Amino acid sequence: MSQKKYIFVTGGVSSSLGKGIIAASLAKLLQSRGFKTTIQKLDPYINIDPGTLNPYEHGECFVTEDGAETDLDLGHYERFLNVNTSQANNVTTGRIYRHIINRERKGDFLGKTVQVVPHITDEIKRRIQLVGEEGDYDIVITEIGGTVGDIESLPYIEAVRQLKWELGEENSLVIHLTLIPYLSAARELKTKPTQHSVKTLMESGINADILVCRTEHNLSEHLKQKLALFCNVNKDSVIESLDASTIYDVPNLMLEQRLDEITLKKLGIYKWNDSDLESWNDFLRKHKNASDVVKIGLVGKYVELQDSYKSILESFIHAGAMNDVNVEVVSIHSEFIADKKERRKVEDLDGILVAPGFGERGIKGKIAAVKYARENKVPFFGICLGLQMAVIEYCRNVKGLKKANSTEMNSRTPEPVIDLMKEQKNLKEKGGTMRLGAWKCKLKARSRIAGIYQETVISERHRHRFEFNNKYLDQLEDDNMICSGKNPKTGLVEAIELKDHPWFIGVQYHPEYKSTVASPHPLFVSFVQAAKELASKR
Repeated sequence: MSQKKYIFVTGGVSSSLGKGIIAASLAKLLQSRGFKTTIQKLDPYINIDPGTLNPYEHGECFVTEDGAETDLDLGHYERFLNVNTSQANNVTTGRIYRHIINRERKGDFLGKTVQVVPHITDEIKRRIQLVGEEGDYDIVITEIGGTVGDIESLPYIEAVRQLKWELGEENSLVIHLTLIPYLSAARELKTKPTQHSVKTLMESGINADILVCRTEHNLSEHLKQKLALFCNVNKDSVIESLDASTIYDVPNLMLEQRLDEITLKKLGIYKWNDSDLESWNDFLRKHKNASDVVKIGLVGKYVELQDSYKSILESFIHAGAMNDVNVEVVSIHSEFIADKKERRKVEDLDGILVAPGFGERGIKGKIAAVKYARENKVPFFGICLGLQMAVIEYCRNVKGLKKANSTEMNSRTPEPVIDLMKEQKNLKEKGGTMRLGAWKCKLKARSRIAGIYQETVISERHRHRFEFNNKYLDQLEDDNMICSGKNPKTGLVEAIELKDHPWFIGVQYHPEYKSTVASPHPLFVSFVQAAKELASKR
């Protein structure tokens, strides 16, 4: 394709309508027809990235191969497309303004007044086009965070208006995702909120080319005609997006609505391959027709918000399909695990995963969960902080180091089996300073984890400041506990496991970031398999 095509996805009426899922679904459909496609997220908040945000604020922080701390929607992009994203795929207002201010301090603007238009908007346009140029893509989909009318989104909307004019009519289009609410008292769907949303978009100089309407009920032909008339789009470009039982249904629903075909025609593309979703639908069939159920406890301190552990939850779906089981994830708040109600939950599980996290809150509960899994031979999986809790629990209850702790929880602990990484000790800034992105790990030959990966050198993504203190390596390892994975350069312990346990593995890295529909992560697949075996014995 000689000219790159750009698709912009905006939202109106309400947040959390699923712009990321619609963008990922459209990208999947275009990919299935042979087009090289990527997705980018523009976030209007002033934070440089979500790395310092509490998960309750913005959900999970997703980490890319090159170490970018990004919006959780990039996780959806990777899981749907099975293609890695990068720093360029997530842009925030904070990054835009920091770049412009740094240039101004250097004198790059030759004394001119720096303004939102053209300087901020020019930088936004540059970032939009940069992601397409770096990957040599045919089609770039850009999702704009927030909703139309938000003050913080205005520079992005203006940049899109300018870019559409610069690119030409057949090289870009705007998809506007909106809500058609159902009023139960009146027993009818209402289009007025969508009309107002589109009007706000038009006041910014942008006409929506396609309307995707989230709805609980089917849109009648009359409603579609009304929306087309008042929203200045063709009737065929009014797309119904019914609530789905799983996000993985959405590509098929959009295929039925011909979203990909309508999009391609509006971009001046009239030749394409038949859609190939065979492997995708094979996964869906396995997921929906699983013959068994396993119950796995997710022990964490942000469990009230499902998005806090989004990649872990999706990884269980991928692994469940591979094992012909539905994984029922039981959320267990680590802060209240001593309560009788939470304790009963733990005793009924087929597997326990101790989740990542930061800070002291809920640590006692995580250690208690590790101890229960170890002593009762329940399959255990510890990720990042989960590995660290497993080390502390083993040192305290097996090795006799009663005061073993992490300096993150107690800076004066006399037995710091988990300590701040050397390169972290003089850092003052929090944002973007952790060990981030993909790092190599060498697995011990004939270890359980090496057997799971079927190789001895792997690469996994990281996001942590604290690590196992190698001063305690000789004290930790014995005939049962082995450090089965290490960084080949630094000696950082990346994985531990127990020999006398059905399945007990902790990893310092984040395998959940690399699990996709096409390539479920082997650790999750093996963990769910172990949980299935325990469930069958019961």
